[in-house]
Amino acid sequence: MTPAEVVAADRAHVWHPYAPMPARTDPYVVESAEGVRLRLADGRELVDGMSSWWAAIHGYRHPVLDAAVTDQLGRMSHVMFGGLTHEPAVRLAGTLVEITPPGLEHVFLCDSGSVSVEVAVKMALQYQRGRGRPERHRLATWRGGYHGDTFHPMSVCDPVGGMHSLWTGVLPRQLFAGPPPSGVAAPVDPGYATALADALHRHAGELAAVIVEPVVQGAGGMRFHNPHYLRLLRELATELDLVLVFDEIATGFGRTGALFAAEHAGVTPDVMCLGKALTGGYLSLAATICTPEIAEGISATGVLAHGPTFMGNPVSCAVANASIGLLRAENWAAEVARISTGLSAGLGPLRGAAGVVDVRVLGAIGVVQLDHEVDVAAATGAAAAHGVWLRPFRDLIYTMPPYVTGDADVARICTAIGAAARVG
Repeated sequence: MTPAEVVAADRAHVWHPYAPMPARTDPYVVESAEGVRLRLADGRELVDGMSSWWAAIHGYRHPVLDAAVTDQLGRMSHVMFGGLTHEPAVRLAGTLVEITPPGLEHVFLCDSGSVSVEVAVKMALQYQRGRGRPERHRLATWRGGYHGDTFHPMSVCDPVGGMHSLWTGVLPRQLFAGPPPSGVAAPVDPGYATALADALHRHAGELAAVIVEPVVQGAGGMRFHNPHYLRLLRELATELDLVLVFDEIATGFGRTGALFAAEHAGVTPDVMCLGKALTGGYLSLAATICTPEIAEGISATGVLAHGPTFMGNPVSCAVANASIGLLRAENWAAEVARISTGLSAGLGPLRGAAGVVDVRVLGAIGVVQLDHEVDVAAATGAAAAHGVWLRPFRDLIYTMPPYVTGDADVARICTAIGAAARVG
């Protein structure tokens, strides 16, 4: 197909995420990708500032990851996980137990981040039933969060500023506290801490779990908060016998400068959700990991009634093992710190620029917040003109580049963000 034919067929038949049908703008046609660059069908190359929605942390066509996929395909591409098992899944589960915060010992492998949150919610509800408390069926969270696009995850996304306000009145009604005060290094707000504790105490009798994104609230607004509030949630969840769930789908595997964002707080949740970078962006795979106590509570009711068809897919598990192996063999922390330094230097001058409300950087995350809704088409076009792929949303122009992005390309990304901010 010619590029024009691809675009025409796409417009006629393909429904893209967060878009109407047919789409109002034509997508860029990608022909191939290698390293940190996307090669477009029109001959242009764009530095990927998004890691393909935060997943491709090692870039594209990495020889180690390519070899893991090829090798596993030579053995088997898939086998059902009900009643069967295989080495790639067992190795992956063991590795996740080893590298996640201590106390998380049981791994449920599933298809996507949103499904991992569904599994976490099911675990929490079933745990409370196993403990003889079926009336505990609501979830608590704080405003500004995002946890996925299936129904229970949507119910704990921000009900006003999030992407799912269409479903107000249809989704289960959950308990929302105010958003955590902004700033990783910002002083702890005692008033907020008290209000958060009061809300959980008032509703403890009907709550099964608390679910939050630790340190970084991703698609709900790219906001950062002091890890102290996670320690407070750990104390409250223990006191009130609530299941504490950390959604690390966006933050896991080094993005914030710690391997997992929970490490910033030095606490272990009862359940942790992982996805996105788990396979280095190669294939869809997610995991929901829990403590023995949660597993025992669930098993008191029988079985965890969840079983995706492609659960524990061998190819996905094999490339996940290879991706984690790369992280452990290479100095990922130094690379993330290097990118953080580059983003701070490159985006810092935008502070105080016309239309810019805030500039913030944490690990390999750089965010420019505007005082208005971004014109996505204009902003992406401006970035592409500078040789960079960005995908802004709401009032945010941001980047989460692959960890292998060189200094010159980090600087290029910052220049492109500045250009996008001026026209967006």
